[in-house]
Amino acid sequence: MHPMMLAMQAQRESLQSLLFPDAEAAPAGAAHLTRRALLKSAAGGGLMISIGSFAPSLAQAAAPGPEGVATGPLAPNAFVRVGTDNLVTIVCKHHEMGQGNTTGLASLVADELDADWTLVRTEYAPSNPKLYNNLAFGDMQGTGGSSAIANAYLQMRNAGAAARQMLVAAAAQAWNVPPTEIKTHRNLLSHASGKQATYGEMAEAASRMPVPDKPVLKTPAQFTMIGKENATPRVDSPSKCDGTAVYTIDLKLPGLLTAVIAWPPSFGATLKSFDATEALKVAGVTDVVQVPEGVAVVATRTWAAMQGRRALKLQWDESAGSALDTDALLTQYKQQATQTGGTVFAKPEANAAAAGPSVKTITATYEFPFLAHATMEPMNCVAWLHDGMLETWSGHQFPTFDHMFAAKAAGLPMEKVKLHTLVSGGSFGRRANAYSDFTVAAVNVAKAINGRAPVRLQYTREDDMASGLYRPMYVHQVQVGLDAKGQVAGWQHQIVGQSIMAGTAMAVMIKDGIDSTSVEGVAPSAYKLPMMKGELHTTTLGVKPLWWRSVGNTHTAYVMETMMDELAAAAGRDPLAFRLALLEPGGRAASVLQLAAQKAGWGKAMPKGSAQGLAVHESFGSYVAQVADVSLKNGKLKVDRVVCAVDCGVAVNPDVIRAQMEGCIGFALGALYYSELEMKQGRVLQRNFDRYKALRIYEMPRVEVHILASTAAPTGVGEPGVPPLAPAVANALARLGGPRVRRLPMSRSGLVEA
Repeated sequence: MHPMMLAMQAQRESLQSLLFPDAEAAPAGAAHLTRRALLKSAAGGGLMISIGSFAPSLAQAAAPGPEGVATGPLAPNAFVRVGTDNLVTIVCKHHEMGQGNTTGLASLVADELDADWTLVRTEYAPSNPKLYNNLAFGDMQGTGGSSAIANAYLQMRNAGAAARQMLVAAAAQAWNVPPTEIKTHRNLLSHASGKQATYGEMAEAASRMPVPDKPVLKTPAQFTMIGKENATPRVDSPSKCDGTAVYTIDLKLPGLLTAVIAWPPSFGATLKSFDATEALKVAGVTDVVQVPEGVAVVATRTWAAMQGRRALKLQWDESAGSALDTDALLTQYKQQATQTGGTVFAKPEANAAAAGPSVKTITATYEFPFLAHATMEPMNCVAWLHDGMLETWSGHQFPTFDHMFAAKAAGLPMEKVKLHTLVSGGSFGRRANAYSDFTVAAVNVAKAINGRAPVRLQYTREDDMASGLYRPMYVHQVQVGLDAKGQVAGWQHQIVGQSIMAGTAMAVMIKDGIDSTSVEGVAPSAYKLPMMKGELHTTTLGVKPLWWRSVGNTHTAYVMETMMDELAAAAGRDPLAFRLALLEPGGRAASVLQLAAQKAGWGKAMPKGSAQGLAVHESFGSYVAQVADVSLKNGKLKVDRVVCAVDCGVAVNPDVIRAQMEGCIGFALGALYYSELEMKQGRVLQRNFDRYKALRIYEMPRVEVHILASTAAPTGVGEPGVPPLAPAVANALARLGGPRVRRLPMSRSGLVEA
């Protein structure tokens, strides 16, 4: 299990006791919340909601069902219900941020139910960890670690199978025939006698049937949606294409105000004083209030709030962070990386002495910058304090965290807090933090105006880039020895960087001084390296670190895979053969590597000025190998093609898997080329896309994705495609005769335009 998942299991109880020391303030166990029914079906009384196709408002409210599940004719469990109008509503416990898990989760239910995909509707689950916990996180509700499909695979299938079995039982009773004679197909029950009924027509009778404890699941040979091409078009695509998808910025509520915050200009800065006189003169500004995060300007319109903030007169004490300078920090990290005495995360095994003495040694220092998440939708949240309760609307990726922290900020018990989850325009880890920063900030603003109206806190791009949470800076120092046979004889590995878990409730997961997210991808590794000795030097800074898409694998894979190529060159061996000798024969890593190499034509003659590079990495239980075709012209790098092979167990939705691999490749390529956050005197220099460049569409290479057939349990695809890309490109560049790039991004080396 990924360290992030283990961390979630350990922290919820400690968080609850920390936030609610009074037992009456926090009921034991999970928060039992209900979901507002936002649209009522005229036909059957079931609630049919399509994600992103509506703007929730008070006028649409209806009575909630028990335990957070809206009532309906057939609702055998928390995940599926069938209305008399023949629509099937599937409740998805994981947050949709563009990764396609809503479609995947729905297809698991729909396949077992033999549903008509055109009649399937989806909605988000309410905040209720008793019903909707992430099974990989323990009793916590949240989306992350590429765990959505992996943890819900059997759960959602069982939900659909139970509903189908009850429909069949009802039809068998009504028609007085054995259940085994009933066929189901596309929301239709039929019998050889000619009798038939839609699911909607049989829903009421089915609701009176006993709910099966262990419904019979389909065999893979019986699947009609799972693993099938084009069987389940994405449920979120239409609304995103026609503009009807509702994000937090689109939400409409009566009297809704908008707030922006004047955040500290540097890390550690504290507010000395402020003058709101000119800000309050801006038309539309209603309030200027101090909140724990800074000074909030509240207005009837976003532009007015921003203009009001611009008119503020602020005085800050920036002395606490004035020494924070990334160049100086990098020098410090590099010095630490040359020293032993860190916390040991890998030590040589007893059989490591079998290798011969080193006759050739390669030493390399790798430097990785701070990285922003830079989601397309900057952070935002609507908070409304009214009638002794709090409601929030946002892209709640970790509802359990957001629920707890929002309640604490509002000074309310959790049962007086309701979360409404809306579709998000990306996250890459940003929305899933142990502080619920943007949710809490919105609540603080709502409190500061005494709950007079609902208020939407809106971050600008600059707000999120300059005061957000970042992938930490890291330095690796690696020294590897080869023996006379070209085999690895010794491996010394030093890692310097911040712990993501330290200082949060997740600190309980730091074992023997090691935050596993700092070393994952090095130890453990898919490679057989019994001689490795690794030490971790954990630093403490005034910058809050956070996981970034694929977490520690973002830097460890680059180190391991570029080092493998450099070792292969030193040993005079083919990079593919060198890796295969260190991987389990026939294992999953070796299999995806061989598949990618075969599909890419590894070893073939390349056009002049072009070369191929490869890399393989495991993260979140999935194995991904990539081969990059790279050209170099006038000293500038271009990635022409990437061939990707992935083993993610059972491929629930092949189209979503390909889309995620393509997205991962583009995301990783942009970071490789350009992404870097620099700080001077505690201030971030890159505050928008003019200096923190994103990959342009014309820079996107052709991508081929090949999915390895597997019967293993499904694993994640939202993140594992990121780690192999950068090293595959760097390895191709080196094979072209270019430099071995050890400091990212590549724009620093002049290989791409800065």
